[in-house]
Amino acid sequence: MLLSLKKHLSTNSDRGLAAVLLLPAAIVVFGLVTWPILRTVWLSFHQMLSPMPGAATPFVGFKNFQNAMTDSSLLDSFRRTIYFTVLSTALEMSLGLILGLLMSQKIRGRWLLRAAVLLPWALPTVVNATMWRYIFNADYGPLNALLTQLGIIQSYRPWLGTPNVALHMVIFSDVWKNSSIIAFFVMAGLTTIPGDILEAAKVDGANAFRTFFSIMLPLLKPVLIVAMVLRTIEAFKVFDIVYIMTRGGPAGGTTSIALYSYQTAFSNQNFGYGSSLALLIVVVTFSLALFYMRLVNVGLDKGGR
Repeated sequence: MLLSLKKHLSTNSDRGLAAVLLLPAAIVVFGLVTWPILRTVWLSFHQMLSPMPGAATPFVGFKNFQNAMTDSSLLDSFRRTIYFTVLSTALEMSLGLILGLLMSQKIRGRWLLRAAVLLPWALPTVVNATMWRYIFNADYGPLNALLTQLGIIQSYRPWLGTPNVALHMVIFSDVWKNSSIIAFFVMAGLTTIPGDILEAAKVDGANAFRTFFSIMLPLLKPVLIVAMVLRTIEAFKVFDIVYIMTRGGPAGGTTSIALYSYQTAFSNQNFGYGSSLALLIVVVTFSLALFYMRLVNVGLDKGGR
């Protein structure tokens, strides 16, 4: 009986100590995550046109969400974000697959290739975006200087001065940075393929293309699906590279849905409407995550058979 009581007291003491140790982390999580989310939800149902303390915040119900359904600028930024997501993810997956295969080959100096491929991904997005904004500069950018000296163009061009061209330049910059992570996903996936399977394919007379499409690509499918999930969700939430390179210009031609939400809330100081847009982004991103989780589970199930 006494032993049981001691165990009970010891268990309660351990639980109390665990609660005390977890309390600082819980406070940080609540302050940095939970409270901003709750505040955003509250603001989305109110009208707030000034960040000053004591500013009027009348309750408007679902009016902000109703306005979002008829906001042509929002719909344009949504379509632009979808285009950015699809094109950048497709290019990153394709280029990353090629780079991953190259880095897995037993060639001299492959460590140098791996370091070169890793460098773009290792650069902070702010540095990457600033670098490409300088390269694409219409007045002194290295790209214009190089193309002019090679005779490809006759005069300097404003690569970030035309909406359609600027959007593709931003996509190019994003692909340059994020193809690296796909390449390392592929390289890691290749290490899980048993060597005897590849050797058996060679003995059976399969060439490199047949081996890749019939053996390697099916076995890499689970890894590729996971990589595609991560990149698609990140691309849909794109903000920083667009903000730094173009600020959403010219004429809003590169404004993503995340940047539009930011501009609405902080530039136009319509915090209620901006909060409702942020919630819509969360809903769409969460829906994408659920869809891709199902896709990943299907891919892993098939890959494990």
